[in-house]
Amino acid sequence: MYLAPDFPDDHVMRQLMELLHEEIGLPERKTIRLDTAINLDLGCDGADARHLMEALEERFALDLIDYDAYRYFQPEGFDVFQKRRAKGRGSKVPLTIGMLYKAIKAQRWETQEVEGV
Repeated sequence: MYLAPDFPDDHVMRQLMELLHEEIGLPERKTIRLDTAINLDLGCDGADARHLMEALEERFALDLIDYDAYRYFQPEGFDVFQKRRAKGRGSKVPLTIGMLYKAIKAQRWETQEVEGV
């Protein structure tokens, strides 16, 4: 794994990268940037995404105030109730390492703040 030259090098980022490596694995020959999307670029989805977000919440005491998994990830398997809730959410928003880093630093997930909207 290669890190972009402007990639933060602090304790929080090192912990985040360690968790990402443990939970979803990181590519050996790809440069990782703050705008690397764990869902679109690294293929994290379904059960892996659920486990990752649970681990982030636990390890970093992250308050997932208005986090919506369907905004970023495909649902696990097929569930008619999940399909109904996910209706109209076909295109997934990139969930980047920078967004995770920002949420961890703030210790809360507020979508507009994290996405920079």
